[in-house]
Amino acid sequence: MTSSQAPDIEAFFDEATFTVSYLVADPATGAAAVIDPVLDYDHKAGTVDVRSVEKILQQAEARNLRIEWVLETHAHADHLSGAPWIKAKTGAKIGIGEHIKDVQRIFRPIFNADDLKTDGSDFDHLFRDGEKISLGALEIEIMHLPGHTPADIAYKIADAVFVGDTIFMPDYGTARADFPGGDAAQLYRSIRKLLSLPPETRLFMCHDYKAPGRDQYAWETTVREQREANVHIHDGVDAEEFVAMRNKRDEKLAAPVLLLPSIQVNIRAGRFPKAEQNGVHYLVIPVRPRSGAEAVVN
Repeated sequence: MTSSQAPDIEAFFDEATFTVSYLVADPATGAAAVIDPVLDYDHKAGTVDVRSVEKILQQAEARNLRIEWVLETHAHADHLSGAPWIKAKTGAKIGIGEHIKDVQRIFRPIFNADDLKTDGSDFDHLFRDGEKISLGALEIEIMHLPGHTPADIAYKIADAVFVGDTIFMPDYGTARADFPGGDAAQLYRSIRKLLSLPPETRLFMCHDYKAPGRDQYAWETTVREQREANVHIHDGVDAEEFVAMRNKRDEKLAAPVLLLPSIQVNIRAGRFPKAEQNGVHYLVIPVRPRSGAEAVVN
C-alpha cells in the first residue's frame, strides 16, 4: 500500500554542466532513487571520473538509504550519465521512458553505432505514460512529456514532480525543441499537461543557468509560479505564439558543448562504446562539410 507522505529530497548541483541530480527517499522505509546523475567527463582531456555520483552514494550511505532505482528523465545532451556507476555499486535498476527506442533509432545511423540495440534493452526498465511503481511506501507516477525529445518523462512522487528538461525556472523559460525528434508544438502540449496539476505541486528542475538579474542558482518552483510568471509559457500564451517563439529562439542556439559525447553514451544507458583492441573506449564525432568544403574531407 502506498503512502501519501512527501519524499525526502536532496539536490546535488553540478555547476560544470548546470545539472541538478536528486536523491529521493521514502522516509518510512529508507528506499531511495537517484534522478539524473552526472558522470564527471572532461571533454578536453578525454577522461571520466565519478566524483559527483560518489557524493550521492556517500550521502545515501550516511543516511542509511537503500538505492533501488536510477531514474533518467531523458537521454541528456549536455552531460554524461553516472547511472552505470550507481548500478554497479548498489544493484539499482536504471529506468527511462519507453520512447528512448525512438531516440536510439534516430541516432544509431548518425553515429554509425552498429553495436547499439534500438529496443531499449540497455536499460533495465522502460516506463509507460501513466505507469506507477513503488519506492518503499511511496508511489512514483510516470508522465510522458515529449517535445524536447520524444522520450522525455517526469516522475511524480506525492506533491513533487521531477520535470527533466521540459521546463526551467519561471524567469528562464522552457527547453529547446530543435534536437532530432523534438517538436515545439508537442512541447507546448506537454507543458500544459504538467501545468494542469494542482497549483501547489512542487516542480524540480533538471537544470538552472541563473536568469539575468538572478544571483543564485535555483531549481524548485511550483505549478502556480510557472503559470503566473514563466517568461515563455505563462497562462495566456497560446500554442501558436509559443511555437513561433520557441522556433525563433532555437534557430539561434548553438549545439551544447557535450552534445555528441553525451547522446552516444546516454542512449546506451550510460555505457560507452566497446573498447578497441588497445583497451581504449572511443567516442565518434560525425563530420559534415558545409557547402564548398567537401574537398577538405575527401
